Amino acid sequence: MYFENRTEAGRKLAKRLSGYANRNDVIVLGVPRGGVPVAFEISQALKVPLDVFLVRKLGAPGQEELAMGAIASGGVRILDRETIEALGVSDLDIESITSKEQKELQRRERAYRGGRPPLDVHEKTVIVVDDGIATGSSMRAGIKALRQMKPARIVVAVPVAPASTCGHLEREVDELVCLDTPELFYAIGQFYADFSQVTDEEVQGLLRQSAELAARSKA
Repeated sequence: MYFENRTEAGRKLAKRLSGYANRNDVIVLGVPRGGVPVAFEISQALKVPLDVFLVRKLGAPGQEELAMGAIASGGVRILDRETIEALGVSDLDIESITSKEQKELQRRERAYRGGRPPLDVHEKTVIVVDDGIATGSSMRAGIKALRQMKPARIVVAVPVAPASTCGHLEREVDELVCLDTPELFYAIGQFYADFSQVTDEEVQGLLRQSAELAARSKA
């Protein structure tokens, strides 16, 4: 399956998620930046609120691609003690890396929300959306962090991901919705005609538009 762009991917996903439409206990969370345009279409189709869910991987010293934990929106931190002990990472290094990533997460929170508080996910059904998943390491870290905020149910919805990644994720969420699980998977962008980079300004605009539309519907 190929997608024209993230907008089309979001509309196709929304059809698969129609059972969550018009419910006051559902929130859609887009993973910035690329997941937000997909999440926006789902939010609009289902008529439920939209927010961002920021996750910052805590990369091991000298092996930044290897996650030893993650921090997420809401002040949540999870640590992979097994990885930390295997690599001999010191508490000082952990705190230093956490502090650096926390600053970047807070910068993005401020940039994207413009002062609006994050939506409360406690006892809500949360649909976490990205434009695709490759290894799934960041998403798994995000799910663990999200669990600590005690939502009633976590649904992960993505247009495309490898079958092996989906197999791992399915065990960690209440529902996984993935439109395509191709055997030959090199990069998410190979399944989009237009996979141009999403800017901070686009994310801000979509969140602002969603908030304005929600306020108008309540008026």
